[in-house]
Amino acid sequence: MILITGATGFLGHHLVPRLVELGYPLRALVRPSSDTQFLQKLGVALAYADDITDVAAITQACAGCDQIIHAAGLFRFWGEMDEFWRTNVEGTTAVLQAAQNRPLKRFIHISTIAVVGKPPTNCLIDEVTPCNPLEPYQQSKLEAEKRVLAAHKNDGLPTIVLRPGAFYGPWGRYAFNRLFFEEPLKGWRIKVDNGRHITFPVFVPDVVQGVELALRNGRFGQIYNICGESLEHNRVNAIVNELAGISNWRLNFPTWMVLLLARSWTALSKFTGREPFYPINMAPYVFQDWHVSYQKAANELGFQPTPFAEGAKQTLEWYWQQGLLKR
Repeated sequence: MILITGATGFLGHHLVPRLVELGYPLRALVRPSSDTQFLQKLGVALAYADDITDVAAITQACAGCDQIIHAAGLFRFWGEMDEFWRTNVEGTTAVLQAAQNRPLKRFIHISTIAVVGKPPTNCLIDEVTPCNPLEPYQQSKLEAEKRVLAAHKNDGLPTIVLRPGAFYGPWGRYAFNRLFFEEPLKGWRIKVDNGRHITFPVFVPDVVQGVELALRNGRFGQIYNICGESLEHNRVNAIVNELAGISNWRLNFPTWMVLLLARSWTALSKFTGREPFYPINMAPYVFQDWHVSYQKAANELGFQPTPFAEGAKQTLEWYWQQGLLKR
């Protein structure tokens, strides 16, 4: 049986149905307050914990499981370090502690390519690229994966780290989905630095593919980038425009102007307690060039990403079917 954390999240909505389809018996660790209807309909066993740092509850949930997929995590462009640290670092540590001294076949940890922080200039980002995280989410995720890899090196836990790119696809309403699908289709047509920066999207079903392959072929103690083709913002916009039937026109904003707005919004958020429309922590993702290599995953796992045009088409269809965007 596989224990899954984060089963009710963006990735979980894709991962759980696929693993059920493949015949894996599953148990999902969820909060008592979580909406678990889709999990119950799929016949997934449920285990409960009020907090991802509850070692006792996680240990109980691990009973009878021989594999763990740790996909729970906090991802936002806004928030205090202690929030990210508690979920991403202390939560991962708790799952590792619960997994100790169990006959596990695999422990798959979902990290992120964003741990690189500041990408190298004119160089591909691979699994050995030095990491220089710039903001709390990146810092906490890097520390978490360090602990996962240390558990393999020091304690022999059969861990594998997957680093996905920027998620997009059905069931997403944040980050890449919001910037490149929702905003332009709602009439917010902007671009920064003439749309020339490089982004690193991954279709969420491809992250599922990465997990599926890692369950079969992943080498313990290894990191794998799970990403699609890195694309210029202009190229992403052009593909979405064509599929959605909207114009290519975009109002260009220079870097200094967007950063000034982001800093102002972020400062104001300390008084409002609400996430700003463009938080300053979004800057490393928007104003840097993310040239990512997934060659190691292709060579060792057999990973092949979905072309962006196909993934974007399925994403738009989901938005239209849900009535979230008009055709």
